[in-house]
Amino acid sequence: MTFEEYLTSLEGKRVAVIGIGISNQPLIELLLQRGIAVTARDKKDRTALGALAGELESRGAVLRLGADYLEDLTEDVIFRTPGMRPDLPQLRQAVERGSVLTSEMEVFFQVCPCPMLAVTGSDGKTTTTTIIASLLKKAGRTVHLGGNIGNPLLAQTPQMQPEDLAVLELSSFQLMTMTSSPHVAVMTNLSPNHLDVHKDYAEYIAAKENIFTHQSAQDIAVFNADNEVTAALAKKALGRVRLFSRQREVADGVFLRGTSVVARCDGKERVVMDTSDIQLPGVHNIENYLAAIAAVDGMVSDEIIRDFARTFGGVEHRIELIRTLDGVRWYNDSIASSPSRTIAGLRSFPEKVVLIAGGKDKGISYDSLGPVVNDHVKLLILCGATAGVIRRAVEQAPNYAGLEIFDVADYEEAAALARSRTQPGDVVILSPASTSFDRFANFMERGRVFKDVVNRLQ
Repeated sequence: MTFEEYLTSLEGKRVAVIGIGISNQPLIELLLQRGIAVTARDKKDRTALGALAGELESRGAVLRLGADYLEDLTEDVIFRTPGMRPDLPQLRQAVERGSVLTSEMEVFFQVCPCPMLAVTGSDGKTTTTTIIASLLKKAGRTVHLGGNIGNPLLAQTPQMQPEDLAVLELSSFQLMTMTSSPHVAVMTNLSPNHLDVHKDYAEYIAAKENIFTHQSAQDIAVFNADNEVTAALAKKALGRVRLFSRQREVADGVFLRGTSVVARCDGKERVVMDTSDIQLPGVHNIENYLAAIAAVDGMVSDEIIRDFARTFGGVEHRIELIRTLDGVRWYNDSIASSPSRTIAGLRSFPEKVVLIAGGKDKGISYDSLGPVVNDHVKLLILCGATAGVIRRAVEQAPNYAGLEIFDVADYEEAAALARSRTQPGDVVILSPASTSFDRFANFMERGRVFKDVVNRLQ
């Protein structure tokens, strides 16, 4: 189905868009421009939406706001926001009455006119997606970056050409009800995550599987051979399977031999680059490059890959160097919303660091974090709802040896304490191991607040 055909199919129908956030605003605008009847629904009240509420109404939208925003859900087509479970009673009842439940990303998959490369996983999604998109752009391709990163793409579809490429980061929430898969699917790794929304780990894995389960034999699926779960999932793929590994050689894919990044295909291999070419710190970023190279192999020259790796300084909020002050390096790793992300961040540095952590609990265990903190942290500063559980994980770990732990009220107090306790050569990193939703709208806002605090230090 083309983009125009889909919009034509909505004419004369009533459409509900649930969630008036950044990702759905272009969708609402698109539908209103085509004269489609839109009810925009959000649990925020009118005050929280501010001027946006009046703007939407002036363009013809009907608003349903506040606690009862899901009541009387009788529209013909319902676009759910990605983080909303599709089996909520109100949604389930609407579907039973005949409503079609979909999402911006599901429709984009139906109408996208060009090949898609998509990345999912528990960790490394954004960096890997960014590397893939950047490499393809440097190779001269027109790339549309979206999904869980960049701009919502559905409204941009008319500008896309068949020879373009769409590069997507996909979350488990976006994949949960997906019935299509991209031409190239990449799964970085899997570990328990988002269990505050998913019923259990099995459901989380099942959602992630949708990135490759609808592929054909002509498609490509890239899996992490070092991750037990993704290595097992590779056996289910219908298309060509490519593996990446930091720990062993693979028959088809990209792996590490010593410090050489080696690509192998059809019994032939070549050295793409050396790990010393990668500017980003940490072995997890080596893995991100292995995954990206496996995905773009044959579309991007090795020279372009090497040149990019030598200059790419990373994505905002992902072990991002904020500043060096009096010889102390301050990093923002606000993306680390799970223990596994924080563990990867801590292991990126050869020295022990000052760690600022804590946020909202999302129902996962912090036991694995405790031993790593004791091994890699010289001072632990905690704030947020998970401060207590992180403290317990550290103090109950078998290698706990009296690490100093402080509880603070906010990032201003955390930064001031860290400043008073550091000396030239030290590293201070915000890596929360928790979501941001106790105090912030998202991890981006959390990271920018922290960066502002650090940049104000005298």
